[in-house]
Amino acid sequence: MNGTSLPTAVLGRTGLEVTRLGFGSAISRKLPDSEWGQLLGAVLDSGINFVDTANDYGVNWDVPAEEQIGKHISGRRSEYTLATKCGCAPGADGHVWTKENAFRGLHESLKRMKTDYVDIMQYHNPTVDEAKSGDLIAVLQDMKTQGKVRWLGISTTLPHLPYYLETGVFDTFQIPYSALERQHEDWIAESAKAGTGIIVRGGVAQGEPGTDATERRSEKWGKFEDAGLDELREEGESRTTLILRYTLSHPNADTNIVGTSRVGHLAENISGISKGPLSADTYVEMKRRLDSGGESPATVD
Repeated sequence: MNGTSLPTAVLGRTGLEVTRLGFGSAISRKLPDSEWGQLLGAVLDSGINFVDTANDYGVNWDVPAEEQIGKHISGRRSEYTLATKCGCAPGADGHVWTKENAFRGLHESLKRMKTDYVDIMQYHNPTVDEAKSGDLIAVLQDMKTQGKVRWLGISTTLPHLPYYLETGVFDTFQIPYSALERQHEDWIAESAKAGTGIIVRGGVAQGEPGTDATERRSEKWGKFEDAGLDELREEGESRTTLILRYTLSHPNADTNIVGTSRVGHLAENISGISKGPLSADTYVEMKRRLDSGGESPATVD
């Protein structure tokens, strides 16, 4: 994969120009160092310039995801925007929302990834009550003042997102969204109006499930079947690529982080995103079918 021209977008008020396909390091398959090196090298060689990770990704592996990033692509730091997350507490039950733990995560992340700053530091999905009790906004602002963080972000969902939008503090939101998970569709547009950059996670709905899929994943993809979306695929286009292009068609979905542990799947995602958004007619028809939960009505002569 050499220098494919990928579509880009400006990530809200950060002004960062990011590829609309990003790489997410929350992968489910444990990889040896050699495969991590091959995968991360292929990500950058393909032209992808947005890499998302977190302090707790891969902590049960021999080498956490952040450390793999530092090991294999820290020498190419100028080629990508780097986003990570704090609030994680490896070894603890869930997250710990204190200033001490947020800064612990920041310093550990910087050391692992062999960098002296991260472009975007994101809180890892705290509730509104947790954010208020831990004075979390002030903690992020302190990180920025110290020059260790350029922009402030949060990975969030409803019902908490409106509060974080109202604060006007967060430069980016990371939000789950795809054709099969549309709860945040209107909030993406609303957030973008305020200048917030949108980082989409789950933009391929984890990819078409195999026989070992979880019940939730299978249920999610059941919507694909119910809406008869196979009829809307272009010749040779996979189901996953159709879903990816639906996400790309939302004008405010600035970058879509897709995690994969296989270079072949990465190439498929790049090929799909390079085809661009869906045609206006297909996009409207997909929405109509998903809203109605079924196929087009039969034509009456």
